[in-house]
Amino acid sequence: MNKYDLEDRLIEFSVLIIELVNEMPKTKAGNHLSGQLARSGTSVSLNYGEAQSAESRKDFIHKMKVILKELRETFVCLKIIHRCKLYKTENKIIKAKDENNELISIFVKSMGTASKNLQ
Repeated sequence: MNKYDLEDRLIEFSVLIIELVNEMPKTKAGNHLSGQLARSGTSVSLNYGEAQSAESRKDFIHKMKVILKELRETFVCLKIIHRCKLYKTENKIIKAKDENNELISIFVKSMGTASKNLQ
């Protein structure tokens, strides 16, 4: 996968997150979790754009770690939303969780490679 494919994949993930957020109920819990999900779930694609302009390999690794942290936060948020049934379309929440999990795996592997190349 090249960097442009990954960027598109992250953008599509962020779009899916926005769709989920827009469908969530306007309750106290729904508003709180939708806000959290919107921030963490869209920041991954924005931070990836920033990582592409890293000043050094060390800076790149740091930015990739930030993306991984945001992905993990998003995954936990999606699990809470799923368990509380704060969604309209279960297929979307399952799709988001699956894609989120795959993206975590990609970034863990990527960071391992980048760290190894740093040494």
